[in-house]
Amino acid sequence: MNEDDKELFRQAVVGAKPLERDRHEPARLRPRPQAVFRRADEQAVLDESLTHHAADLGVETGDEILFRRPGLPERLLRDLRRGRFAIEDELDLHGLIAVEARDAVRDFLAQAVAQKRSCVRIIHGKGRGSGPRGPVLKKSVNLWLRKNESVFAFCSARPAHGGTGAICVLLKR
Repeated sequence: MNEDDKELFRQAVVGAKPLERDRHEPARLRPRPQAVFRRADEQAVLDESLTHHAADLGVETGDEILFRRPGLPERLLRDLRRGRFAIEDELDLHGLIAVEARDAVRDFLAQAVAQKRSCVRIIHGKGRGSGPRGPVLKKSVNLWLRKNESVFAFCSARPAHGGTGAICVLLKR
């Protein structure tokens, strides 16, 4: 810098006052970014895993459904089929579409487990109104129950309790 530049600078800053603080405060730390889209993607994958095409599941209108978790005694399923467990609660899915039914089943099972119910019935209907697609809710409930960890076993209800249009579910306590 030459003397002329210095003089120009001095004239430019005449009347300037020094700052009260000579130290600069760092900006507040920003919150860590949250993976909003990641959570949404994970939820979409979960939702997709619970949806399916009815044709992918081989259950027809009159077919009986049976399931028990590996390692559970065969007698539990046999006793469930014979009606030896008292039905403690019931959910009727008539009139619901698959998405509504999925949410209803999920909520119903969560509530039943929270209330320490051991055996419940889910009425899905026989699927006669589903046309060529076959019994959509019956196939869907079969899949949803198999994926739910709180379900020990399930089978089609006895004829007096809905037969192949309902499922008796044995739950973890």
